[in-house]
Amino acid sequence: MRLAPSIHRIGNDIVASYLIVTSEGITLVDAGLPGMYADLGRELGSLGRTLDDIRGVVLTHGDSDHVGFAERLRREHDVPVFVHAADAERARGGDKPKNPVGPMRLGPLLRFAAFGLRKGMRPRWLTEVREVTDGDTLDLPGRPLIVGMPGHSPGSIAVYSDAVRAVFVGDALTTRHVLTGRTGPGPAPFTDDPAEALASLDRLAGLDADWVLPGHGAAFHGSPSKAAEAVRAATRG
Repeated sequence: MRLAPSIHRIGNDIVASYLIVTSEGITLVDAGLPGMYADLGRELGSLGRTLDDIRGVVLTHGDSDHVGFAERLRREHDVPVFVHAADAERARGGDKPKNPVGPMRLGPLLRFAAFGLRKGMRPRWLTEVREVTDGDTLDLPGRPLIVGMPGHSPGSIAVYSDAVRAVFVGDALTTRHVLTGRTGPGPAPFTDDPAEALASLDRLAGLDADWVLPGHGAAFHGSPSKAAEAVRAATRG
């Protein structure tokens, strides 16, 4: 799905990954669920590109619905996978906190479960990663900048590309709550430290972008500061 000339999405409002498309190649932000690998191939085909055009995968964090097919790309196409050092073990399948589920509604829960069953909820965990940290600018298409956003997980990040005027936020915020169906910017479920996640939104305020792109929900077409304020408003109820 084309969002802008250099930004494409695979997946949907339940689980999404993104492509930064440039003449030098493609950077993939997150790798969704394993079955989205076929969606990636179709999207690349529509662009006249192949898997060999992908120069790197940047994971916003190490949860299963973001790791997805990353290891397959790494093994079969030698694509490097980047993850924050604090989430490297998580991306390898290490233990994570058993967070409270919180409120849910049956319809959205069933849609989330059905999509997971169709696309596969069990990733092939990574066996090799390249660790990044806050402030790193990666030598990848779009020159992605790593912005530390701890809270959802210790190594959660946003990926900012001035070249495409977008910030990819993973689960630092969501625009569709997968368990309740609530739409609009809000906090993500399954968050390790909700207070820290809320505080991390301050990191978005200084970013000059036209798009805020979450791992769950519709693209937010507006400034990161407006998206962050909308999340805070949602938490105030």
